[in-house]
Amino acid sequence: MKFAPFKKGPLLRYTLILMLGVFVGVGITLERAVQAERESAKQAAQPLPIDELRTFTEVFSRIKSDYVEPVEDKKLLRDAIQGMLSGLDPHSSFLDPEGFKEMRVGTEGEFGGLGIEVTMEDGFVKVVSPIEDTPAARAGLKTGDLIIRLDSKAVKGMTLNEAVKMMRGKPGSDITLTVVREGQPKPLPFTITRAVIKIQSVKQRMLEDGFGYVRITQFQANTADTLKESLNKLKQQHKGNLKGLVLDLRNNPGGVLNAAVAVSDAFLTSGLIVYTEGRVADSELKFSATPADLINGAPMVVLVNGGSASASEIVAGALQDHKRAVIMGTKTFGKGSVQTILPMTGGSALKITTARYYTPSGRSIQATGILPDVITEEAKVTKREKTAEELKEADLSGHLENKVKDKGAKKDKPSVKLESTSEDYQLQEALNLLKGITIFKAQSH
Repeated sequence: MKFAPFKKGPLLRYTLILMLGVFVGVGITLERAVQAERESAKQAAQPLPIDELRTFTEVFSRIKSDYVEPVEDKKLLRDAIQGMLSGLDPHSSFLDPEGFKEMRVGTEGEFGGLGIEVTMEDGFVKVVSPIEDTPAARAGLKTGDLIIRLDSKAVKGMTLNEAVKMMRGKPGSDITLTVVREGQPKPLPFTITRAVIKIQSVKQRMLEDGFGYVRITQFQANTADTLKESLNKLKQQHKGNLKGLVLDLRNNPGGVLNAAVAVSDAFLTSGLIVYTEGRVADSELKFSATPADLINGAPMVVLVNGGSASASEIVAGALQDHKRAVIMGTKTFGKGSVQTILPMTGGSALKITTARYYTPSGRSIQATGILPDVITEEAKVTKREKTAEELKEADLSGHLENKVKDKGAKKDKPSVKLESTSEDYQLQEALNLLKGITIFKAQSH
């Protein structure tokens, strides 16, 4: 995590981009810092709504005098700030010192918890994505699940930070999540054992000879470097350039913006990757590709689903707009906003939405998501059991002999299947599409 400091009066402030809970520093030049300060001063110069402030003061006074129990001023003011931010959108919030510390711990790639990315919806905690190879994923939590209870405590009325704090805890301890799932007649209980969450950002394997598979579970600061290493391993395994690549971004909740840009750049040679627009100057950013393609133009299929969010949507959107890859799967989550973390006095912080990001063609992903080129629902495919040995021409009595084979004709070499994809229907379809593209290209030359 990289901080970019600038001064406001006697206070030192830091601005950094947050994509679904993961920080990325953004350098701010002196000129842009001055522009941001002028914008802030301009907003501050506008008159405050006196009537609304008077109402707030009256409510505050009534609570102090008439509420059934005494309430500290600090709590009332903190809750007022939290309510003000939570009313803006699901991603803006106020972080007390402990909450800010928890968030920073979560960006280091290792923490005690369940391994789940969440947001707020209608007062409940909604699962954006269970992170692969974590307790939440192994327990069976799914994208779209609504968490209504944490142990015996109802989630309704909690802030997102309070809910996250309850779900995190000492590794080895249990928590029961009560979940409402679409299509299920009653809530489902999940008892999950917390663990130290170590996120392996990139995984790779060979599907069939020449066809590689790379899975990115989350975008971290070192994801682009790890991706390069993974692609080199696949090339070494194939002893040459790949015939095609499946890039799996399913259930990837996002992460570091710069990592998403670098991953996109790994397969693009020119053009815009993503840009952001907001009200202040330092929220307007543009990222462009450099002239290098790590797989030398080999065909690509990118797998996405409803758990693909934020940085994942940046990659899918960029590769789709540049027609560099076929996007396959189901519609993505639709998280197209940028959050900025502003550390405050006393160790607290303000997390506030400051911009929207757009694909190269100018599409906003916010609340719409990326629509795949090929819609492929999640399913499992099993092989049909053979009831009897299949009869072939060679088994028939008196069949004609193939005389060519006796003249030393070259025998067909079957594809080497390194790992089965049959249980994952979307992945199998992606591989089939890559094969089809490869065959078509070979025949057209």
